Amino acid sequence: MSAANVSPLLLALLLLLPLVSSQHVPSNCVIKREEEKCMEMIASEDPGNDQDFGCPWMWDNLTCWHPARVGEVVEVNCPEIFSQFISEEDYELGKVSRNCTDFGWSEPFPHYVDACLYEEEGSNHTGVYFVSVKALYTVGYSTSLVSLTTAMVILCRFRKLHCTRNFIHMNLFVSFILRAISVFIKDGVLYAQEDSEHCFIHTLECRAVMIFFHYCVLSNYFWLFIEGLYLFTLLVETFFPEKRYFYWYIIIGWGTPTVCVTIWAVLRLHFDDAGCWDTNDNAAIWWVIKGPVLASIMINFVLFIGIIIILVQKLQSPDIGGNESSIYLRLARSTLLLIPLFGIHYTVFAFSPENVSKRERLVFELGLGSFQGFVVAVLYCFLNGEVQSEIKRKWRSWTVNRYFAVDLKHRHPSLASSGVNGGTQLSILSKSSSQIRMSSLQAETPAT
Repeated sequence: MSAANVSPLLLALLLLLPLVSSQHVPSNCVIKREEEKCMEMIASEDPGNDQDFGCPWMWDNLTCWHPARVGEVVEVNCPEIFSQFISEEDYELGKVSRNCTDFGWSEPFPHYVDACLYEEEGSNHTGVYFVSVKALYTVGYSTSLVSLTTAMVILCRFRKLHCTRNFIHMNLFVSFILRAISVFIKDGVLYAQEDSEHCFIHTLECRAVMIFFHYCVLSNYFWLFIEGLYLFTLLVETFFPEKRYFYWYIIIGWGTPTVCVTIWAVLRLHFDDAGCWDTNDNAAIWWVIKGPVLASIMINFVLFIGIIIILVQKLQSPDIGGNESSIYLRLARSTLLLIPLFGIHYTVFAFSPENVSKRERLVFELGLGSFQGFVVAVLYCFLNGEVQSEIKRKWRSWTVNRYFAVDLKHRHPSLASSGVNGGTQLSILSKSSSQIRMSSLQAETPAT
């Protein structure tokens, strides 16, 4: 297989580049990086040494082949790009060989697909899988964006819903909205074209996008943590100064991510100033972002367990009626409501190495995780009893006013066309109709 024959497989692998970008080095960047290493090794060699070998250095668009003498068999590991799509054990077992013949390099054996993607029965299945994941998280973030925006409008519109609890919910909604927007911006900036130019972009715009992306993700995790902290404090403390605490919540939710991302950006600028900052080869610097995320997840998990214990104690209190089955039913419902609010489901992969269960991690974090904003909006806005009551009250008020407006227009067209303000007419009519109803009720009361 020549370098030209490898191109179809290379194109299939490049289809996956937007998919693994959130958690791993993009596929085309891996290839570009390996090509650079190969070119550096070729440039460092003395050109006169090639005369001693029947087969010179060769880059076949996937891996680098060292020079060999005629009759020699060269064996190499699977190209690094395949490590992102299969388990670490399978990747280490995969080997590809070439013979050095009188006519040059032979075709690779076994084929790259057979040696490195035997689990997937061909690269087409791999491409379809990751394209499906991309479609899933695109739909998920879009759905979350629309539902969260609607929920924000509802909570801002009704003044009776303005309280500390809902203000915290609104900040959480904003963090989810920003996270969805940052994902779309990042994909649009980094992968506007299906090439590998972005692998070595050094523009301020590109790096600013990555800083904004990490800030939005961190803020989202911290507001999930604040939701848990607020509920736990509300259950534990009898007298809870909510307004005073709310300012601290604002500082923690938006201020702490600012500090963490600023430190990360400064460290990247001085110690790992490569590309667009979309790869994380320096693990120590990456822990500036990853550490606070893991800390918030674990603290939230502890708070979650504590709240469940408190709920069990309260549900078993003699002051609360109901049999045992209804108690467990309410406990189960409370638990299910708390899980998406706290982000407890992130603990599944929180401490597992990033090279373990890559497929499951992608589906979980990019696919299902993208719908979390939608679930939170449904549970804590659309299904909220207070919200539903306010919407029903507003709807009844609107229908009554509309009825009186239509009735007034038909019965008194001269009034409707006069210079008196329509809203004033309706208010006078509503007050007079209320007085008429009250007087009629007072008149009927002695009769009964």
